[in-house]
Amino acid sequence: MVKEYIVTVDGKPAGRVVGRERLGEIAPLVAEESEVFVVYDANAAEVAAEVIEAVPGVRGSIAIETSEEDKSMDTVLLIERSLLEAGASRKALVLAVGGGITTDLAGFAASIYKRGVRYANVPTTLLAQVDAAVGGKTGVNFEDYKNMLGVIVQPVFTFVCADALRTLPRRDLLSGAAELLKTFIIENEDDHYGRAVRWLAEGGAAAELQELALAAAGVKAAIVSRDPFEAGERRKLNLGHTFAHAIEHEALRRGDDITHGEAVAMGIVLAARLSDALGVSAGLEARLAADFAAAGLPTRAPYPVETLAGAMDKDKKAEGSLVHFVLAERIGSVLIRDLTVAQALKALTL
Repeated sequence: MVKEYIVTVDGKPAGRVVGRERLGEIAPLVAEESEVFVVYDANAAEVAAEVIEAVPGVRGSIAIETSEEDKSMDTVLLIERSLLEAGASRKALVLAVGGGITTDLAGFAASIYKRGVRYANVPTTLLAQVDAAVGGKTGVNFEDYKNMLGVIVQPVFTFVCADALRTLPRRDLLSGAAELLKTFIIENEDDHYGRAVRWLAEGGAAAELQELALAAAGVKAAIVSRDPFEAGERRKLNLGHTFAHAIEHEALRRGDDITHGEAVAMGIVLAARLSDALGVSAGLEARLAADFAAAGLPTRAPYPVETLAGAMDKDKKAEGSLVHFVLAERIGSVLIRDLTVAQALKALTL
């Protein structure tokens, strides 16, 4: 599927989301680049090799590990050292090939190398295609807190390619599905939400999944264009994430195996419970829990909400004692309400 969305900042084009079917179709996007440095997830070596073969201007490449523990300044410095040793100049383009951790790390490394060089993304997971690789958020974890250090800088392009997902394990696909459904809870043109639930529950063609992924990326690109630095509307994209990041923090502390997408799925259901409890919605928690379960996603956090309070208090989106909780009125409509963590927990436990 050939499709393209423009991301703007202050009304000016700042990047693109480009949809293509084959990895080799990246070539025209980098035809004029003479200094391309590929940073790739070691688990995506096969896809990275195809990208490197298709890009004539590759001057160097580096494989990185991509666990949450590796999403750190140590890995960023490893990338910086590699760029420096390869002689990367300020004209360099850092090309990230991998999932959201890879695009976050490579984008952040590019943003600080020689005070900033350009970067672009070839996301190899559904989660990255619909969310992490779109919108310009980059960064690393710090002291067990998710994405605590980072910057917002737009990639030159994000290349959404169906071919890049061909070896994606089912669990990773479902992890991305949580972000896909989240996007369509925010904006649900043409019933993309219902179509996505059915595709996940019943299976379907790869072309339909790519259509859904591009639609989600388009929603995010439009929101980011209107609010590139998360001063207002862009906060809607954090639906479920205040809870999700707290779940991830607790899982990391305990050594439990929970993916980002799994935490997001649980977090969205918790956000729906909060929406119902505050009278913003009616019966939404039950609806989403049923849909997510049908899609194969977890719906119940393994920890009591009281244990999540400390991490939510340190949410990077908090302003003073208030956290910007994203609540859903219905599928396709969300709003932002500022609450203290104590107020949210009281509503959830009544």
